[in-house]
Amino acid sequence: MRSLASSRGMTLLEVMIALFVFALAGTAVMKAASSHLNSISEIEDITFATWVASNRLNQLKLNDTWPPKNDQKGTMDMSERTWYWRQKVEKTNDDTLRQVEIIVGLDELYTDSVTSVKTFVTKPAQRGGNDG
Repeated sequence: MRSLASSRGMTLLEVMIALFVFALAGTAVMKAASSHLNSISEIEDITFATWVASNRLNQLKLNDTWPPKNDQKGTMDMSERTWYWRQKVEKTNDDTLRQVEIIVGLDELYTDSVTSVKTFVTKPAQRGGNDG
């Protein structure tokens, strides 16, 4: 026969402490998972915003307007969302070179931009000349 001392289970206090430890561990895991999902969402937003900015810069390079127009604004639909872009053009020391910055966000007022991309645009080559 077994004695009562050897077959004794856990006390209520021990069970409560074990549940508390598991609750703390579960909370930490949930916080880490939530933080990870938020990071993935931010990375996705930055990726799409960078694509919007790149598309705008490619449109700018296809356009032969010199100098590029400053303070232009527009929208682009991508990933089932409307992205708002704003174009800033700054002069450089070289008269044939302009710095162009495209600021992209999900807010029409640009209060919280997602990303901005800067590049330099050169003056388009003169067309025509000697055809031979």
